Amino acid sequence: MKIRRDVFHALADPTRRVILSLVALQSMTPGAIAEQFDSTRQTISKHIQILTECELLKQTQSGREIYYHLNLSKLKEVGDWLAPYRKMWEGRFDAIEDLLDEMQTGKTKRKK
Repeated sequence: MKIRRDVFHALADPTRRVILSLVALQSMTPGAIAEQFDSTRQTISKHIQILTECELLKQTQSGREIYYHLNLSKLKEVGDWLAPYRKMWEGRFDAIEDLLDEMQTGKTKRKK
């Protein structure tokens, strides 16, 4: 039975986010990824497994080496899901900024 991992659970871990950042620059072997951390290779291997299970990483084989790279279509899917929330929060932050500007302008006028 294959375990289906939640992509947001995978993204919640800081180590996994760093792994994604590393392979965003270039495809990497598990050993090359593990060299970037103070954790054991086994620990990093588990993180890679989780990222692969939730389809954020894909693997290709070149001879005896396995290389991991980003699954851009999965990242786009995540970005598309987040887009409405991003717009909502940007609107709220813009409203707060407008209110603060208005309050600051009101204080400046009163001082004169």
